Amino acid sequence: MTLWIHAASVGEVQAAHALIVELTTRAANILFVVTTMTEQGRRVAKKQLPAEVSCFLAPLDVPFLVRRVLGKIRPDMYICLETELWPAMLNEVRRAGVKMVLLNGRMSERTYRRYRLLRRFMAQLLGGFSKLAVIRQADGRRFAGLGVDASRILVAGNIKYDLAMNEPEAARERYRSLLGLTDEAVFLCGSTGPGEEQILAGVYRELREGSGKKIVWIVAPRHLERLPEVKQLLTGLGLGYDLYTELATKGRQHDVVLVDCMGELAGLYSAGDYNFCGGSLVDDGGHNIMEAARWGKPVYYGPYMSDFLDALDLLEPAGAGFRARDGRHLAEVILGHMQDRRSYEAACAAAAGVTAGQRRAVDRQADLVLELLASRDGGATIK
Repeated sequence: MTLWIHAASVGEVQAAHALIVELTTRAANILFVVTTMTEQGRRVAKKQLPAEVSCFLAPLDVPFLVRRVLGKIRPDMYICLETELWPAMLNEVRRAGVKMVLLNGRMSERTYRRYRLLRRFMAQLLGGFSKLAVIRQADGRRFAGLGVDASRILVAGNIKYDLAMNEPEAARERYRSLLGLTDEAVFLCGSTGPGEEQILAGVYRELREGSGKKIVWIVAPRHLERLPEVKQLLTGLGLGYDLYTELATKGRQHDVVLVDCMGELAGLYSAGDYNFCGGSLVDDGGHNIMEAARWGKPVYYGPYMSDFLDALDLLEPAGAGFRARDGRHLAEVILGHMQDRRSYEAACAAAAGVTAGQRRAVDRQADLVLELLASRDGGATIK
């Protein structure tokens, strides 16, 4: 069996990777071909996906080119990730009798309003999909509003944010023990970039002064080559600090901890109470806020989150994600949560609820693929 997975760019490649790993675990005779719309996406696909997966650029949306590629791949199924709705591609795949499924589908209100102007055309285009697995109820309603029968729509969560998490309370206890924490509040700033640490140092001071509480500030620069720069900044501000890698032998001596290693941040977020994701107070596109929110704590970030708009759409409406205009506003938002325990706990519950809704997203969407393949003669061999 051959599956053609179309992943527009880097974000969709992440989803394709999770899906391929799950399907490979559960079925024995599936070959994968992944196409992307961008050269960057293709490079990431070749780097991240298993070596046996064929990765190349998608054909231009011209009928004879699509037919030529179909003749070479001869797929048993075409999987469209998110909402890459290219008319010639979908029409030619449908005419070839290839089963089609949309996975990790999403649709913004703005896109929906635009597509509604072409409702008849969109209904015909979407009619080729046997099933559509969408991220949220709102996405399902929008696809239904374009003429897709509700029986073909499954709300399945977001593959990209189906983040495994083992024993969260044990992880929190382990990290807080390493950090030498008792009742201190933790302001954890992950994946920070140039220009942000200076702003966040001011936020840290405002939190200490405004709350009257003892606060431990943990700062984890995105790139380790910036450590000398950040050390110099902290020293210049009169802030003593401990290096994370020395905590196990020396213990924590200061209220500032500088994370000087890779691979710890995802788990370290569990120790935080007020977690900020960097690359967002400066125009760097932001970082994965779901990685922080999955620990059942609110997540804070600046105005520049262009690379993770889908995560914002999950967290902000639920009251679990908080976007700040600048450092001063960030301090105000966090102080508000420090002073209003009920509001903070509601945000924690919201974060836990959103991330719980994404779990098993890969399972659900892989189930859908395998069910559709099983409906064909000679379907995939389930392990």
